[in-house]
Amino acid sequence: MQCFSFIKTMMTLFNMIIFLCGAALLAVGIWVSVDGPSFLKIFGPLSSSAMQFVNVGYFLIAAGALLFALGFLGCYGAQSENKCALMMFFFILLLIFIAEIAAAVVALVYTTMAEQFLALLVVPTIKKDYGYQNDFTQVWNSTMEGLKCCGFNNYTDFENSRYLKENGVIPPFCCINPLNSTEEEPCTLERAQNMSVQGCFKQLLHGIRTNAITVGGVAAGIGGLELAAMIVSMYLYCNLK
Repeated sequence: MQCFSFIKTMMTLFNMIIFLCGAALLAVGIWVSVDGPSFLKIFGPLSSSAMQFVNVGYFLIAAGALLFALGFLGCYGAQSENKCALMMFFFILLLIFIAEIAAAVVALVYTTMAEQFLALLVVPTIKKDYGYQNDFTQVWNSTMEGLKCCGFNNYTDFENSRYLKENGVIPPFCCINPLNSTEEEPCTLERAQNMSVQGCFKQLLHGIRTNAITVGGVAAGIGGLELAAMIVSMYLYCNLK
């Protein structure tokens, strides 16, 4: 009985933390969606290098809402000893766990396919919107500056772009001299070709592979917590009258 009470209390506290984290993510997601420029101005280069691939505001809202609901179900189910809430908590965690494993397998096996798919979406947007959509341009500038990269694939993403046609140059990040790491301007296609600055997607993959142990450790830790939460929820479910 004491063991049951202890596990129930820990389950409640753990899910209270998840609930509060979900509420925080939800609030930040709404902020980013409503006032993205202010968010980028505050975080600048620290903003995620993946921001150009997804709408971060909507992603944070979705993740926050999921954690908010998950934390509520776990906390309510444990505190009120509600079997239905505990079972829902277990199945939602199970679905998330399966989705994470599937995503990891896809990321490992279909990296090249994912790169091609993203290129089909991102490159045309660069040609059309870079330099003219403020949020999009600011995110790309932060990414290219932070990762020392150029475009999605490389400088060729700016060929026949609206920005090149109207300005006669491409972003200076595409003309970084590898010898002294300085930007050489004006940055023309010919100069960018000689500099051979890597694309941002390749740089992002390189960073992930370089920190593979850290990324894997974090992923394993999250998976372990999810498994522990599922086991605890089932323990409480099976021991409730």
